[in-house]
Amino acid sequence: MDFNKRKDIVFLVLAGFFITNAIVAELIGGKLVQFFGLFTQSLGIILWPVVFILTDLINEHYGKAGVRKLTYITVGLIAYTFLLISVALHIPAVAFSPVNDQTFKTVFGQSQWIIVGSIVAFLISQLVDVYVFWLFRQRTGSRMIWLRATGSTVVSQLIDTFVVQFIAFVLPGKWAFDEFIRNATWGYSFKLLVAWCLIPFIYLGHHAINKYLKKDSSETTL
Repeated sequence: MDFNKRKDIVFLVLAGFFITNAIVAELIGGKLVQFFGLFTQSLGIILWPVVFILTDLINEHYGKAGVRKLTYITVGLIAYTFLLISVALHIPAVAFSPVNDQTFKTVFGQSQWIIVGSIVAFLISQLVDVYVFWLFRQRTGSRMIWLRATGSTVVSQLIDTFVVQFIAFVLPGKWAFDEFIRNATWGYSFKLLVAWCLIPFIYLGHHAINKYLKKDSSETTL
C-alpha cells in the first residue's frame, strides 16, 4: 500500500471505519433496546447502517476483491476479539474492582454469543452482498447506484438478521422461537427502512470520493 496514493488512503479510511463499526457493534450488542415500542433489538443494530454505506462504497471503488479481503480481515479481527474476551472472562477481578466478575461476565459473556452469531452471519451476508451487488452492477454500469446498493442490502441483510439473532438469542435461551421470528422480522424491516433513508448519503460518499480522487462522476446518474 502506497500512502502517497489517494486511492490507498481512501481504502485505509473506509476500512478503519468499517472494522471499528463491526467490532463495536459486537461489544455493545448484548444490550437490548426497544424501538418505537414495537420490537426489541440488540443495540448493535444502530451501527450496521454505517457498514451498509461503507460496503457499497468499497464495492463501487475497489470491486469484489476489495470487499472480500476486508470481510476476511474483519472476520479475523472479530474472532480475535472473541478470543481476548474469552481470556478476560477467566481472569479474576480484585475485590475492589469497580467491575466485578459477575458484572463483567453478564456484559461480555452475552457478547460472546453475539460475536459467534455475527461471525457466521457477517461472513455469509457480505459474500452474498458482493455477489448481488455485482449482478446489478454488470447490468446498470455506473448508473442507478441506489438500485444495486439497496438490492444487495435486501438480500444480504435478510440472511444476516435472521442468522445472527438466532445464534445470539435463541441458542442461549434468551428468546423463544416465536419471539425470535417477530423481532428478527421487525429488525430486518428496520434495516431496510434505514437502507432507503441512507441512499442520499451513499451518493454523497461517492461524490466525495470521486472528488478526492479527481475522478469524473458525471456519468453516475440516478
